[in-house]
Amino acid sequence: MKQSVYLETTIPSYATGRPSKDIIQLAHQSITRQWWDTMRHEYDLYTSIYTENECKKGDFEAAQKRLDFIEGIPLLPLTNDVYSLAKIYMDILPIPSDSKNDTVHLAICVINQIDYLLTRNCKHLGPLTMRKVQSYNEKSGLFSPVLATPEAFFYI
Repeated sequence: MKQSVYLETTIPSYATGRPSKDIIQLAHQSITRQWWDTMRHEYDLYTSIYTENECKKGDFEAAQKRLDFIEGIPLLPLTNDVYSLAKIYMDILPIPSDSKNDTVHLAICVINQIDYLLTRNCKHLGPLTMRKVQSYNEKSGLFSPVLATPEAFFYI
């Protein structure tokens, strides 16, 4: 049985974006595309309507590329359990309210027991945040996904 990976919005954004002039971001774009080209078939991929809606924002042509990227990937349901858990995460994590979608992505992974949350967003969903999530989840008897950037998969 394949392990599961949830794609949040930064993955299609990096994979389909115009090449950055910033060398570090350009490397992240390249690695994201390399993961997509070489490793995606090794996992069961999932995303959500939240990712889809975020992909629709901005420049029409760029948005269409992001939407094409995630086309055909199953959308996980948004349930009351997801929203309730996302609210708890908003209360216990240092995530600004304008980035609340990050807690929804995380809650979707927890409720659906997705093995990996694949992201480029380490600002709000970084290692220190995930330690708090894991501590809360452990105390509450909840599953904890592994937060990972595409680079991490090359070392598994």
